[in-house]
Amino acid sequence: MTIRPRRLTILLLAAFLASFACARLGSLPLAKADDAKAVNQLTEAEKKAGWELLFDGKTLNGWNNFKRADIRPGWQVKDGTLACVDPRNAGDLVTQGQFDWFELSIEYNISKGGNSGILFHVTNDGRTTWATGPEIQLQDNVDAHDPQLCGWLYQLYKPEIDPKTNKPLDSTKPAGEWNLIRVTIAPAPAKSSIEVNGVKYFDFVYGSDDFKERIAKSKFKSMPGFAKSNKGFLALQGDHGSVAFRNIKLRPRAKTSLSFGDK
Repeated sequence: MTIRPRRLTILLLAAFLASFACARLGSLPLAKADDAKAVNQLTEAEKKAGWELLFDGKTLNGWNNFKRADIRPGWQVKDGTLACVDPRNAGDLVTQGQFDWFELSIEYNISKGGNSGILFHVTNDGRTTWATGPEIQLQDNVDAHDPQLCGWLYQLYKPEIDPKTNKPLDSTKPAGEWNLIRVTIAPAPAKSSIEVNGVKYFDFVYGSDDFKERIAKSKFKSMPGFAKSNKGFLALQGDHGSVAFRNIKLRPRAKTSLSFGDK
């Protein structure tokens, strides 16, 4: 095939521009998703305001399996995350310290179809973590099968219906992406609350008549120690699928001056 001079000029120009663009792009560093923020670190303002880092991104210090002194091999530090890599040999992980009233900020990344949870006020009085501690549900809302969706206080509280979808409000990101959960657990009559990715799902008064009435209508009514303690361990559920956590930050309610969103 004979290429006409005009067409040849166009092809040569296109090739030059393409090679120039590749050279320019090749000189730019590839951006990482987390370059814009420090992971598993506290800012100076957070330190001054009383925030604590519960996971250093390097070790499992400060954690152990529920009612055990060690940590099963299903939990590992992986790429700067606290990861449940084998739910068949993980079990629920708990903090070594106990907390009463606090604010919690935690990021999670769940596998396709995964199901996990964050529990608070867990004590050793129950056979399982959820026999004493209320659970904030975590799951892949698309492919998991639990009717209790992510961000709900399991069988107790859920967000209002979203008029755009005619379904309960859902601000979660897809499986494989990082989501941010923010929790406030406060003594009555102050309100406790749960946010998912900056969207407030609901608030409630811990230990109120309404709270107790909801327990009486749930599966927890047969558990004598459920939500009876005003202090306990934080727990991360590790037996319903792979999940990773990072940026686990807690501030006791007694210390104030910095709220969520402040830098």
